[in-house]
Amino acid sequence: MKNSVPPSQAGVLKNASARSILAALICILGGLVVGFLVLLLLTVFAEDISVAEAFSGIVIVLGGPFSGGSAQDILFQMGNMLFQSTPLILTGLSVALAFNTGLFNIGAAGQYLMGAMGALLVSLSIPTTVVPAAIVWILALLAGTLLGVLWGAIPGFFKARFSVNEVIVCIMTNWIAANIVSWVFKSTGDRFINVAETKVNFIRKTASNGVATATLGLDKLFAGSYMDISLFIAILIAVVLYVILNRTTFGYELKACGYNKFASRYAGMNEQRNIILSMALAGGLAACGAAFWCLNGAQDFKWDTYLTLPADGFNGIPVALLASNNPIGVIFSAIFLKHITVGGSNLAAQTSFNEYVSPLIIAVIIYFSSFSKLIKDLLLRRMTKAQHAAPAQPADPPPAAGPDKGAADEDAKTKEE
Repeated sequence: MKNSVPPSQAGVLKNASARSILAALICILGGLVVGFLVLLLLTVFAEDISVAEAFSGIVIVLGGPFSGGSAQDILFQMGNMLFQSTPLILTGLSVALAFNTGLFNIGAAGQYLMGAMGALLVSLSIPTTVVPAAIVWILALLAGTLLGVLWGAIPGFFKARFSVNEVIVCIMTNWIAANIVSWVFKSTGDRFINVAETKVNFIRKTASNGVATATLGLDKLFAGSYMDISLFIAILIAVVLYVILNRTTFGYELKACGYNKFASRYAGMNEQRNIILSMALAGGLAACGAAFWCLNGAQDFKWDTYLTLPADGFNGIPVALLASNNPIGVIFSAIFLKHITVGGSNLAAQTSFNEYVSPLIIAVIIYFSSFSKLIKDLLLRRMTKAQHAAPAQPADPPPAAGPDKGAADEDAKTKEE
């Protein structure tokens, strides 16, 4: 039939996870194609760049850390890429959790800042000569996460109690958080400022207080990198969130409230509590990502944030979209975006293209990721057409007519007589 779909393809499209993966791959492929076309256009207008360099350039971007050069460079870039993926995974989980419950958490940037502030204040204030460094690390991580929970609950409260759009409240809380962080660290003088390295706009590293995330030898495996165990904790959090959303009553209530809060209320669910809890948990996830970044021990944090917001807070949005809001998919989409980012930096270092080309390619891929929902809907529509176009299966033939059992018994009885 015309416009029919092969049965094998229709069978694949029936699976929601398969549709999500296929949509993500289409988005990535589309972004890479557009990025490659941009490189080709640049070869037309730039006299010193050949077409062959455009082909090698896209290969370098796709290679990520593997296009770094020597084996040592590859391991170094790989370790840093995995470490930098940790906060992006958690901000992606923050946005994905809110999306799953029908909310749009555009306030991850503010929650990220509050988490960083809470973790730094605790880790740099408690002397490790009195309290063991491991205990200080745990307290700092909890403080940063809980501060994010409280900050995320604010837009959830206004949404639940007064039906105020969470996007508006999140944008306001982003800039309020940026100003609070700046005010807190400025008011404390040089106590937390990285004066030793003359970085007056940055907070000193937590390693100065003996507090740092355990590496378990990962920093030696990826020699010279900042790799630690935070990535594995973030992956564990993603798995736990997946189980909660798909295997527990609480997760079912959160998603049901996102689909239709009025129907949820009719079914006996407390939709206001679920909205607040959803945004609070989302805030905690974003703040946890910031805490992991700051507690690495080798990272310093820029305290004068009243004019800027952290990029990872917003990059969590395309990560969640590319993963179709699946917590497990968030892990892979976050690592992939960081992989492309490393490839982009290698592009500027190894070719004639300048450093502004790689962010452009990444931006195109991120832009395409926003169409993942549309692509999934188109794939679903294609599957539905395939099902309607498939010929009807013939009914099973009736059983062959055999001799009537009653008549056979009658004949046998007559013969005996």
